[in-house]
Amino acid sequence: MAKRIHLTELGCIACEELSELGAGKEGWLVNNPNILCALDSHSLALANRFLILIVNWGDPDAPRVKIRPDLSPIEAESITAIEWLVFDDVRVVVAGTSCGYLLVYSVAGDLIHKQMVHPSRILKIRVRGTKKDLIQETSSEEICIVMPGIIARFDGSNIQIMLQKWFQEQNSNFWDQKNRKGDVEDTGSLYQRLPYQIWNVNKNGVCVDATVTGVMPPPLLELQSSQRYYCAVTIGEDSVISAYRLSEDRGRSLVGAILSKVVPAAASTIASFSKLIWRSNDQSPKRKPEAKTQSFARASSLTCIKDYPRKGEKLTLSPSGTLAAITDSLGRILLLDTQALVVVRLWKGYRDASCVFMEMLAKKDKGKAVIHTEPVKSDYCLCLAIHAPRKGIIEVWQMRTGPRLLTIQCAKGSKLLQPVYRFGSNSSSSPYIPLEVFLLNGDSGQVSMLNRSLS
Repeated sequence: MAKRIHLTELGCIACEELSELGAGKEGWLVNNPNILCALDSHSLALANRFLILIVNWGDPDAPRVKIRPDLSPIEAESITAIEWLVFDDVRVVVAGTSCGYLLVYSVAGDLIHKQMVHPSRILKIRVRGTKKDLIQETSSEEICIVMPGIIARFDGSNIQIMLQKWFQEQNSNFWDQKNRKGDVEDTGSLYQRLPYQIWNVNKNGVCVDATVTGVMPPPLLELQSSQRYYCAVTIGEDSVISAYRLSEDRGRSLVGAILSKVVPAAASTIASFSKLIWRSNDQSPKRKPEAKTQSFARASSLTCIKDYPRKGEKLTLSPSGTLAAITDSLGRILLLDTQALVVVRLWKGYRDASCVFMEMLAKKDKGKAVIHTEPVKSDYCLCLAIHAPRKGIIEVWQMRTGPRLLTIQCAKGSKLLQPVYRFGSNSSSSPYIPLEVFLLNGDSGQVSMLNRSLS
């Protein structure tokens, strides 16, 4: 009987430039919490606190690109999150900093956009989208920024328009070389601020990870409007799982509106009266104006699960947004139904585990004839790949209540990665692209893909 092969080797990222990230030591990829990874179809973006390195693992002769963001030394600013953005033939790298800035770079290392989201540490950049079909009534493509107790949402179409404009001007030589290589602040301010929504979700405790799961109906007894409501799931130390209803409306209550008008007016009156009594001749230099922050929209708490000393650690969302896999500090993995907001499955004994959703070819009935040659979406089944580093294995479980399909041995210095969501992909005319999962061996630099077939 032939031995089953569950991994397909694709390439290698080993290069001299990796030494600046700490490569060469055993376990450098997984033991250093400051090493961040983001995967595209054939490129890998790695970052530490002050450097971003882009490596093409499909072409070993391709040049490696180093990006050194202009970070604030006074505030000890560093890179805390990284992700790819892919719009058809446009590919850019997005980085988040500890001071709340969002940086967008081209694959050549040019700064495209810089924007303050909120003066707080950016923990995660999530890129996701859902297409309109028989199950999903609406389509949505978004970039979600996660900060401690805060969620921000950028619409994918706004970022796409900004990127198209930048690349068109680059191709037409609208800017001269001096302007394109100029000061970072000037480069980031060439475009208007991207519109976004932001919510405060720390009612049940500060979150360590969060995600917007999709559009949800408005609350009962509330007038229908054109505004959307979103559902958000957060995890943290105080609350293992919390869910919120997010509104686009930034309106406040009547009391809040009165206070917002009365308090500033009273403060202005007192300040003016003080200047009449005590005339100050202090000619202190004016400070540089700080970046304005956007006010929070309304966020209503839906449910909360507190189970001390259990703490939520990592969160992974399924492509449709209907399931979320959550790892906790007790070595358990919770499968959450994000629509019913109930835990539908539980795994035990997976400390320090990480999870990603993937799709595998389902076993066909022997009695059925094969009508089509190329697999379509209905031929795949949704699965959850669980990487248990302490056991040195990867397990693949069928969702929601299916059995364990695979157990794969892996090296200790390995990491599970998944290519970023591609905006505007999966059209009706193009072949269906299933969810893929890659395994990166940090010690050897080998990149492998988990096979989608069980045979």
